[in-house]
Amino acid sequence: QVQLVESGGGLVKPGGSLRLSCAASGIIFSMYTMRWYRQAPGKQRELVSVITNGGNTNYPDSVKGRFTISRDNANNTVSLQMNSLEPEDTAVYLCNAQWIFGRTNYWGQGTQVTVSS
Repeated sequence: QVQLVESGGGLVKPGGSLRLSCAASGIIFSMYTMRWYRQAPGKQRELVSVITNGGNTNYPDSVKGRFTISRDNANNTVSLQMNSLEPEDTAVYLCNAQWIFGRTNYWGQGTQVTVSS
């Protein structure tokens, strides 16, 4: 019953922008910490952003200043605005929901982001 559905990926040129969205269903969205990860071939899964149910955010140095995470509890969605994209940002981007009262986690299917000229 739980679903996380990502959208918004695609092919962009270096320096371009994309906005990813993750629509959640089957959960009480406001009770979940939301995270975006990315997975590139040959690399470890990397956390790229996190937002708590209270709206606090964090980013690793690799994306800080370029990516912005936000959530819309009324529409059960979390978004990732990605600016100044670089070829190194190419990856499958995955949405994750963690229940704030425990370690229960759910994952989306992923959306491909390719940054290339």
